[in-house]
Amino acid sequence: MKTFKFRLYPNKEQTEKLEFCLDVCRQTYNNLLSELSKGFTRSELQNYLLDLKVAYPEMKQVHSKSLQHECYKLFSNLQALGNSKKNSYKVGKLRYKGKGWKKTFTYNQSGFKIINDKKLYLSKIGNVNIKIHREIKGNIKQIEIKREIDKWYALIQTDAEYKKQKGNRFLGIDLGINNYIVDSDNNRVQHPKHLESMLKEIQKNHKRVSRKKKGSKNRFRARKLLQKKYQKLTDARNDFLHKLSTIYVRQSNIIALEDLNIQKMMKNSYNAKNIANSCWYRFRQLLTIKAKSAG
Repeated sequence: MKTFKFRLYPNKEQTEKLEFCLDVCRQTYNNLLSELSKGFTRSELQNYLLDLKVAYPEMKQVHSKSLQHECYKLFSNLQALGNSKKNSYKVGKLRYKGKGWKKTFTYNQSGFKIINDKKLYLSKIGNVNIKIHREIKGNIKQIEIKREIDKWYALIQTDAEYKKQKGNRFLGIDLGINNYIVDSDNNRVQHPKHLESMLKEIQKNHKRVSRKKKGSKNRFRARKLLQKKYQKLTDARNDFLHKLSTIYVRQSNIIALEDLNIQKMMKNSYNAKNIANSCWYRFRQLLTIKAKSAG
């Protein structure tokens, strides 16, 4: 599956509907999780959705496939916990999602349509303005609607094959803190140190939030500004990691990467903050996905 991410520009009425759908999906997930703890099976939970619609008529204002997908997400999360436990990780229980914690809901197979590359029709919401800045390849299978602070995005998943080009170099890669990468051809990539460059701004925004009265509008605004700073930090990291991993995949035929136990290194090191800031696991993850697609 290949995913294309595009910005949505809903009007005020559509924004309210999107937030309403997000909250109803959150409540549906919590209700299904509550019944799961009583020993219900997957098929029984899917049938239980019909009973929920009778008890909560507002659920009829949300596309049925979006509600059904919450059942899939619940068992997908349960499976992920089981896999983590098999790999000797300490795991807890699935948690209920509080108000504001849920960020996405999904239109699976139906309930959506792209109109003239300018509008995205979403069932129960309407025609939302969308900025499609590149060609969508393949057949659309599902669309995930995501809220990031005060912006909305459509993650369009298609059946297009994900392929990258590869080169002829045989490379070994060593990850570090001063130099992010030193490869076997003695090429060095300097560490961008995104956190260090933004740390003072983030600390200042944390102080502003702590000074505001809990529950006040001023605290809400201060929190939003802090979230935007963290989002800017995340975007800068992702941009660097995506570009770097793409460059190495395009140049190489074989890539050897050192096997690091990052969790253990962070536990036993005074340098844990810098290790966490390096995002080595995320880089390895992106490099692996792109290398596999390039063969």
